[in-house]
Amino acid sequence: MRVVLAGGGTAGHIEPALALADALRQIDPTIGITCLGTDRGLETRLVPARGYDLQLVPAVPLPRAITPQLLAVPGRLAGAINAATGILDKVGADVLVGFGGYVATPAYLAARRRGIPIVVHEANPRPGLANRLGARLTDHVFTGHPDTALPGAVCIGIPLRRQVVDMDRFSLGDKARSYFGLESDRPTLLVFGGSQGARSINKAALDAAPALRAAGVQVLHVIGPKNTVEQEPPPGDPQYVILPYVDRMDLAYAAADLVLCRSGAMTCAELTAVGLPAAYVPLPHGNGEQRLNAQPIVQAGGGLMVEDADLTPEWIMRVLAPLLHNPEKVAVMCEAALQMGRKDADVTLARKVLEIAAR
Repeated sequence: MRVVLAGGGTAGHIEPALALADALRQIDPTIGITCLGTDRGLETRLVPARGYDLQLVPAVPLPRAITPQLLAVPGRLAGAINAATGILDKVGADVLVGFGGYVATPAYLAARRRGIPIVVHEANPRPGLANRLGARLTDHVFTGHPDTALPGAVCIGIPLRRQVVDMDRFSLGDKARSYFGLESDRPTLLVFGGSQGARSINKAALDAAPALRAAGVQVLHVIGPKNTVEQEPPPGDPQYVILPYVDRMDLAYAAADLVLCRSGAMTCAELTAVGLPAAYVPLPHGNGEQRLNAQPIVQAGGGLMVEDADLTPEWIMRVLAPLLHNPEKVAVMCEAALQMGRKDADVTLARKVLEIAAR
């Protein structure tokens, strides 16, 4: 069996593809897996690091409005489709699974050209252009959100890393806090802004650092690999640990009592899968999908939501600091978050893919 996975650009496209790859290999270690990507996305680092073959095709960004750039798209897209077709032929693909992003459009069209079965997975409530196209080329469409508007789609959740969903957050807590240089008995706030970080979240949390420390709250703050900090909080207790990037997000989750973060689809899926409540700060621009991601969790009592413009050090101290000192309330929110989580989407999608390919 040869499976080709197409999803690149952001971790939100790549991580579900890699989780599916892991699940496929768990079912059958002999399955051949090739990931398609472009040279401008995180896949150039994440895919090889997980031990999977990565083949690159030219990136073809599609403008969302009629502009002069649109005239260059057909020629560039034809080249990307030819490149994707060549890779499908070379590996002898039995099925193509697309997760969206720049690489998915030429991959879907190449698979259609060769008569290879297509499977589409859309993580977000508002599908991107690539997956809207892919869904027109196949009957096999799966989503991570029940309200995603794709015809004939079946909601199965988002494939997640087993390293995250299989951990026992509470039994790992002391070990995880020690791993990051944190104390075992302090209320702990985890701050991050997705795979690239978020400046507004970084600024609000750092500005609140002295007050958080005075309130007895320790912080693990992942600022993002491309972000810098003008002035770090001085050493002291409780700890305020700043890291550019964390490869072991399972340990970061296990160390935390509460999270301050964006509400990307992957973030929401992982936090609910491990039962970790969060204060979600939806991205203030884009199509509004981050608000839709977090809304059901907040309505169920598994988190809070604050507008990006309203996130200030004062808000953090007024809302989050008291919550961190209320373990009973946090425990109720943990249970509510856990009830919203899905842990089995990787295995469910893997079995569907193998069934479709076998036909």
